[in-house]
Amino acid sequence: MPAKVLLTDYAWPSLEMERQLLGAAGAELLVAEKTDAATLASAAADADAIMTTWARVTKDVIAAASKCRIVARLGIGLDNIDVACCTRHGIPVTNVPDYCTIEVAEHALALLLAMGRNVCYFHSEIRQGRYNLRAAPPMKRIAGQTLGIVGAGQIGSALAERSQALGMKVLATTRSGRVRISGVAPRSLEELLAESDFVSLHLPLTAETQRIINEETLALMKPGAFLINTARGGLIDHQALAAALAAGRLAGAALDVQDPEPPDLSQPPCNDGRVIVTPHAAFLSEQSLMELRSRAIQQVITRLQGGKPDHIVNPEAFRE
Repeated sequence: MPAKVLLTDYAWPSLEMERQLLGAAGAELLVAEKTDAATLASAAADADAIMTTWARVTKDVIAAASKCRIVARLGIGLDNIDVACCTRHGIPVTNVPDYCTIEVAEHALALLLAMGRNVCYFHSEIRQGRYNLRAAPPMKRIAGQTLGIVGAGQIGSALAERSQALGMKVLATTRSGRVRISGVAPRSLEELLAESDFVSLHLPLTAETQRIINEETLALMKPGAFLINTARGGLIDHQALAAALAAGRLAGAALDVQDPEPPDLSQPPCNDGRVIVTPHAAFLSEQSLMELRSRAIQQVITRLQGGKPDHIVNPEAFRE
């Protein structure tokens, strides 16, 4: 009997790569019909491996997957997988932590430029028949402004390099307090928020980082600053963000990620003209998607063939 690999959900039009690579390794691809817990638990009962993009792999799904030997995340963040439960069941969990570093850094920079240069404002006004430069919010030269990066890992570092090339001053804060990016000044979170004209979030979503941007921290931000989030929607208290925008404390925000996803676009902060919303697109390019899929598939194949896959996030669960 071929090994069975359950794919909970996916964000691309064809599964030809998955079927071809898994089939060549003697495995059969199963695709979940829905992503609710009951459907996934039922499908997981026959699975030797689970691959997941955004669907929640809960303790009930894991408990039902009695044959499962690996849960492979098609992405970086792990907040949709109960990793602790997988560990208790002896199931290694993998991710692909660096497949879209360039794309996310480029997207964050694009959002920064779009806000700082009023690109979306001008586009919206002109589409409504208003061609009036004098009505625009004030703009400053990007060069010389300060970018604060919250979470200076691979993506934050890539954004810092690109921003420095534009002549920006770059600050960074990390959970360890250490910043190892040339020319980037370390700051505490409080100092960074107070000094930065743009703040860009690049943190994983954990119990410690949940709503790290909230009423209290928003009040610390430099008046007229911009907020960018290409990491996880749960890092921001969106009601507090909407209130800060309504009070005129911030000049704008750019949100590629929401909580929940998709958001209600008719409600603040999404319906605020000063807020740019993109549909969790920062990771996406033809190149990144091919790399993500091929590497996650190879992790599954390696595990099913008795090997140790790359990027196990709970190594204590791995057994030969």
